[in-house]
Amino acid sequence: MCKYFLYARKSTDEEDKQIMSIESQINELREFAKKENLEIAEEFTEAKTAKEPGRPIFSYVLKQIEGGLASGILAWHPDRLARNSIDGGKVIYLVDVGKIVDLRFPTYRFDNSAQGKFMLSIAFGQSKYYVDNLSENVKRGLREKIRRGEWPAIAPLGYFNDLATHSVKPDPEKARFVFKAFELYATGDYSLEELLKEVHRWGLTAKAGKPIFKSCLAKMLRNPFYYGHMIYKGEVYEASHPPLVTKQLFDRVQAVLDQKTRVIKRTLDRFNFTGLIKCGECGASITAELKKGHIYYRCTKKVTACTQKYLREEALLEQINQAILKVFIDNENKELIIKRLEELNRQDEQGASSRLAQSQAKLKEFDSQIERLIDLYVAKELTQEEYQRKKAKLLNEKKVLEGQVDDIRTNGGGWLEPAKEFVSTCNAAGSVAWQGNPSAKRAFLKNLGSNLVLKDRNLIMKRAYPYELVAKISPSEDWLPLEDSNLGPGG
Repeated sequence: MCKYFLYARKSTDEEDKQIMSIESQINELREFAKKENLEIAEEFTEAKTAKEPGRPIFSYVLKQIEGGLASGILAWHPDRLARNSIDGGKVIYLVDVGKIVDLRFPTYRFDNSAQGKFMLSIAFGQSKYYVDNLSENVKRGLREKIRRGEWPAIAPLGYFNDLATHSVKPDPEKARFVFKAFELYATGDYSLEELLKEVHRWGLTAKAGKPIFKSCLAKMLRNPFYYGHMIYKGEVYEASHPPLVTKQLFDRVQAVLDQKTRVIKRTLDRFNFTGLIKCGECGASITAELKKGHIYYRCTKKVTACTQKYLREEALLEQINQAILKVFIDNENKELIIKRLEELNRQDEQGASSRLAQSQAKLKEFDSQIERLIDLYVAKELTQEEYQRKKAKLLNEKKVLEGQVDDIRTNGGGWLEPAKEFVSTCNAAGSVAWQGNPSAKRAFLKNLGSNLVLKDRNLIMKRAYPYELVAKISPSEDWLPLEDSNLGPGG
């Protein structure tokens, strides 16, 4: 009497969602065997897809059959045995050579004849076609989602997958922490390690409550998903989900990452200006040390031989205070400047509608350029690499222009508030210089300029614009009118 191996398989793949569970298959097959008076030698179950060869339990079943321990297989349907040409061909071959005498299925009738084997090969072929066709349909569906700006995968940190609407939405608890992380890193005052500590302190976690690692944080800060773009299979797409950060904030973060900005850990809090200044002779970093109750700043002399001498912190602070006071704007001039800025803004608002129309026309032109780019790619006049690079550039420029359009809609171009904030910062320069808070001086100094150099005990710096404009105006000069100043429109 023919002995049968009972084989039940359930895949976790999408196409097997409608297939019965392994337990259900076993119960049905046992009842079928009892009804058909079939002897089951052993039962095997496997939770693995049959799209590809290499199922360990199924391979073991076939080896046992080749060894003569059974001569038949009992399964729910031929697609439980094979959905690829190699496994299907192996089963038919074993039938050909007589190792498999019979195959039984409650849902399919098999005859061990030329016609029966032919029909079995068709059944296996249909199973493979179903998988292949389903795969193409899934891929087509993913491509369509991408074209609509919908993310087809698991949402990144700060977002969640809304199963009801099949969309990605900001996580109400985590989104604000993600935004805060971008803001902090954009200041340049945090290394990734320090930002990670802050993130852990906030209680921000990854999926399933797992801790966030440094690599995850670095990946997040590089991901354009957060300002409204998606990268899918190397190509950039516009996204429909709400952005968590602006393009401007994202670009500032990229600048910090690209420059590998890091905060140098100071061994003593009183060494406030290490990691900020370079030697003007050899280019090495300026370090500090405590001697006889005084702090001295000097070149580390790690690059080459250097003749620069020590400078006491008191002398350095005096020069720093002078540099800060160079951009000081007193209260009277502050009020006059802000009043003038508001007048200019009112005039500027009259032309805002015209600038808005021009910007919107440019946005339409970007869409037309992208369409033409697609046509060139379809016509094979561009390689995939050229197409993806040019498309990414266009989408990036479009995103910047969209930000400008939003600024024009909200406050006529967005220059007034930053300009007023700048004037207030210059007004605060006096208190920063006069108070004895080195940390505040350091923070102001970082905004004031770059390329700070100490040479011959003199602090030299290149002021950032428009601080340089303020520094060039003598306190005795009249601050108004401001028509030629870059604090106004276009500044």
